[in-house]
Amino acid sequence: MGPLTLAIDGKSSSMVLSDDSTVKLRNQQFGSRKPFASVGIGEEKPFDFFQTLLDGIIAGGTAGVVVETALYPIDTIKTRLQAARGGGKIHLKGLYSGLAGNLAGVLPASATFVGVYEPTKHKLLKLFPENLSAVAHLTAAAIGGVAASLIRVPTEVVKQRMQTGQFASAPDAIRLIASREGFKGLFAGYKSFLLRDLPFDAIQFCIYEQLRLGYKLAAKRDLNDPENAVIGAFSGALTGAITTPLDVIKTRLMLQGSAIQYKGIFDCVETIIRDEGPSALLKGIGPRVLWIGIGGSIFFGVLESTKRLLAQRHSKPNQHAERKQD
Repeated sequence: MGPLTLAIDGKSSSMVLSDDSTVKLRNQQFGSRKPFASVGIGEEKPFDFFQTLLDGIIAGGTAGVVVETALYPIDTIKTRLQAARGGGKIHLKGLYSGLAGNLAGVLPASATFVGVYEPTKHKLLKLFPENLSAVAHLTAAAIGGVAASLIRVPTEVVKQRMQTGQFASAPDAIRLIASREGFKGLFAGYKSFLLRDLPFDAIQFCIYEQLRLGYKLAAKRDLNDPENAVIGAFSGALTGAITTPLDVIKTRLMLQGSAIQYKGIFDCVETIIRDEGPSALLKGIGPRVLWIGIGGSIFFGVLESTKRLLAQRHSKPNQHAERKQD
């Protein structure tokens, strides 16, 4: 290897370094550059696409089921508030109506989202310069959201119609929706769902990742579970408030059924504002912010813990193999 020229106080001096010294110097130079926020992936370990995909599926599914089970009653109240017209009374019975069927959709949807998000994020962070890491997070979350939407939307349609008392069980809901409205009935409000969830996923994960990164760099250490939970709660609550109007539109379109009340997204907005006033677009904002804030805390806390446990399990065989070689 040729000589390495170093500039010191404006003067040049030549140093001939051995290969080992050059490697060490490069490691020192590049080793100080911290990768942007990652979920449970060791900073110095080589990127394993399939392992990251699998870990994301497991961690995402676990986090999604825990959050949905814990916060389902709040989600039910939010849906009933948004569905009500005028000053309709909100019933508090059957707050867990549709939970079992919803979990059957939440598990694969959450697993799909995180499973797609994690490896996509890692790939994009390598492609984009460091000052565009937020774009990488936004893009990865949007891609994960599109993949998960194929599971989320039918699940959401069935869940919300059960929450508002239209059906007694998930199988009945699926059968009757399909017979009355056709297969497309299970994807009612799909465009409005994407309109709400793609910005939501992108904003929430971007805020979370960037705050987590900034905190990590300031503290010069990895974050613990309570810190991840607090950041997750803040990012969830803020994103939930911003996207409430989109959630109201999505809820109305999903609940209209075969009696078409709205011709589309724009007609839905115009009708709500004309008949109920602009404030109707913020219906359910209290329960939504509470639900997503607490949900963000639980989701990201469980996600990080699960990813860390999986990473520790992966490292044990490697440590065992290293001891054997020694």
